[in-house]
Amino acid sequence: MSATFQPSGVVTITTDFGHQGPFVATMKGRIYTRLPTARIIDVTHEVPVYWPAEAGFWLVRAFEYFPSGSVHIAVVDPGVGTDREIIVVQARDHMFIAPDNGLLAPIVGRHPDAAIHRLDAAGARQRFKLSVPSATFHGRDIFAPLAAEIAAGRATLADLGPRITDIVPAWVEEPVATAAQVAGVIMTIDHFGNLITNIDGGLIQGFGRPMVRTGGHQFSLRRTYGEVRPGELLALINSFGVIEIARAEGSATEALGLGRGAPVIVTDS
Repeated sequence: MSATFQPSGVVTITTDFGHQGPFVATMKGRIYTRLPTARIIDVTHEVPVYWPAEAGFWLVRAFEYFPSGSVHIAVVDPGVGTDREIIVVQARDHMFIAPDNGLLAPIVGRHPDAAIHRLDAAGARQRFKLSVPSATFHGRDIFAPLAAEIAAGRATLADLGPRITDIVPAWVEEPVATAAQVAGVIMTIDHFGNLITNIDGGLIQGFGRPMVRTGGHQFSLRRTYGEVRPGELLALINSFGVIEIARAEGSATEALGLGRGAPVIVTDS
């Protein structure tokens, strides 16, 4: 392995599979077959189907909570079975394996010294004795066994394929920031109906009185949900460090009728 990557045995999985059917379980079975001592953690399987942007959004904000040497599988793969590539990325002291469809662009964008390798699928199949993959389930047949090999310390980046520099860009652009305004979008909606944006709190650090505007509404920034009465709307910087629009003890998405992709502007009012 790279001198900066010592596998910990932790493997995380992020998908759009949901929990209906055996899809996630069979991926785990493939990992345990090759590495019985693996520790597998589900990041989320509730990414909207065919939407790699949200998987990348969560993964770039979650991976640092896992131990050094973790391997992260991310499978939101509408191009499965086509000529789309698979990439393996080492960023910091973590490894990521995902389709080259923009999913890992946020990781690479935030870690410009990341090493990116394109999977040589035929070579990997021969070297690691992979079965002929299904045309529709590379998560089970390619991603899972290769993640196990990396987590076991039996596969290096060089074993997996050539180093590259260009990957498919992210589907959603980063926020645009000026001295007085930051423009982003609602990226996802959580279980509580909170509207989570892609605007990191650090982008508004210099603002004296931030005002969050979306869908014809505006909200001053609060510290936490309990600072308003039940049913009232508010904006805050959430536990992952991004601006969120919420409704105390209720659903902001139901109250505002907004969803993914809605524009959000923060101004210094």
